[in-house]
Amino acid sequence: MSSIPSKNAATPTARWMPTRNVMALAAVSFLTDASSEIIAPLLPLFLVGTLGATVSMVGVIEGSAEAVASLLKLASGWWSDRVSRRKPLIVAGYAIASLVRPLVAIAQTATQVLAIRLVDRVGKGIRGAPRDALLAASTPPEFRGRAFGFHRAADHAGAMVGPLIALACLQWLGMPVRHVFWVAAIPGALAVMVAIAFVREQRVPPVAAPIVAAPIVAAPTTQAVTAGAGAALPRSFWLTMLPILVFTLGNSTDAFLLLRASQLGVPTALIPLVWVLLHLVKSASSTPAGALSDRVGRRPLIVAGWVLYAAVYAGFALAADAWHAWALFGLYGVVFGLTEGAEKALVADLVPARRRGTAFGWYQATVGVAALPASIAFGVVWDRYGSPAAFAMGAALAVGAAVIMSLVVLTPPDA
Repeated sequence: MSSIPSKNAATPTARWMPTRNVMALAAVSFLTDASSEIIAPLLPLFLVGTLGATVSMVGVIEGSAEAVASLLKLASGWWSDRVSRRKPLIVAGYAIASLVRPLVAIAQTATQVLAIRLVDRVGKGIRGAPRDALLAASTPPEFRGRAFGFHRAADHAGAMVGPLIALACLQWLGMPVRHVFWVAAIPGALAVMVAIAFVREQRVPPVAAPIVAAPIVAAPTTQAVTAGAGAALPRSFWLTMLPILVFTLGNSTDAFLLLRASQLGVPTALIPLVWVLLHLVKSASSTPAGALSDRVGRRPLIVAGWVLYAAVYAGFALAADAWHAWALFGLYGVVFGLTEGAEKALVADLVPARRRGTAFGWYQATVGVAALPASIAFGVVWDRYGSPAAFAMGAALAVGAAVIMSLVVLTPPDA
């Protein structure tokens, strides 16, 4: 099967400019990730080095946080479809996370960090699906990949700024790590203010207009799907969730990558810079890759990204020097550029507008639920058999997911 452009596919001369909501939500994500990533690169080392947690416990903390959030992603997406309102849930989600995140600064045990991370991810769970549905509603279908790619680029740009702020606080201002965690409250508060002031509700009409999905895989027939709020999600959507689930089972928390970098000899003081490199590449590649998915299809980019992921994880399994970690983190950033925007655009392609909140809820729930066994299994394998075995396991699952995705028949909704 091959991808073909739809009649709505963007032409080479088509001009795209982000809408007000796309710009506002991108700014909110930029600030939120700046806040989150002040803490993220330091957290695994803080847990293991300061609080005495095991590598397995790091996996439990990060995996549990994502799994708990996943249930709220599903519920909030469904509710936003039912009431046709996205903004209240978006604002509430960002506010909860921004309020609780800096409390890591006063944690004395790994269990307390777990509780804080759970509440932080509750905020993410509330906002995620409604935000993605609002992004899709605020963008013409032919530019959907660009819009999601642009949003992810802003998100990763914030994730690049966050570690730089942390590095400046540690190296130039001489702050203790716990004091650095408090700094995360500033961009978090700004993100909530921007969401309140600039994000605009965009109600979905009672009956969605017909949508021809921007380039996905051709099929002999299309699947008729009712656009009403009670309609079932298309079969093609559910089939797509299978390879995404398999991939996520091998996609454990990135905290393990930071621990591996430290294991390979990257100094603790430079760990934030490794994180900056990762998000620099993510940010630079997200918008071009999203635009490419508008032209050649979502599937080729997703499959290519998952194959590259397998290669990167195999590289981490075989790595022996610090420079290997730097190179692999750079390649790892390309994986996200290829896949994140394309996956979300594909979800929007496969379901009617009235059902997108629910669809994004299921998509994010699938990723979130799988994150728990993925991270726990990775941590257990690392503790028992060593980090190379854990990374080899992740690489194998990514290859399996790429094969399944290549075989799935994708069909756009008729309504």
